[in-house]
Amino acid sequence: MARPDLTRVPEYYHKYIDQVEGDDITKVFKSQTKSFLKFLDEIPRKKRDYKYAEDKWTIKEVLQHIIDTERVFAYRALCFARKDATPLPSFDENTYAASAKVENRKWKDLVEEFMAVRRSTEIMFNSFDEEQMETSGTASGKSMYVLAVGYIIAGHANHHINITKERYL
Repeated sequence: MARPDLTRVPEYYHKYIDQVEGDDITKVFKSQTKSFLKFLDEIPRKKRDYKYAEDKWTIKEVLQHIIDTERVFAYRALCFARKDATPLPSFDENTYAASAKVENRKWKDLVEEFMAVRRSTEIMFNSFDEEQMETSGTASGKSMYVLAVGYIIAGHANHHINITKERYL
């Protein structure tokens, strides 16, 4: 399968798609899941509640953000693949983060939640045929399509891995 056609994706998401190597989203997810879990395992306990600036998220909040975003985007992919023409709303990542109460969560529970969400995403994308992967829909007032959503999910995680490495660790 080819990489996403960037002309079918809002420009804002190109930065995420560009952070993903490979031309098979199912292989991308499988490979990324292993490396991401290894990365999470290597984050020192004392850094998990660390934020590099007062108005920034902690690493635990970043992980919750990755989980929430994957859930929202996987739902978008499902709706598009099932030909649901209902325009889907945007979501406010800062409201989600402020409402998540991550300070009350255990690291191992967040990691387990990521694994469950990612496994669900992998299974869903494995079930899509070429027609479904090419199906478009509307979210946040913009058109995009299923294959691109998969790359956005993976690229979004890569984006936050890079930020965490650069600014937190």
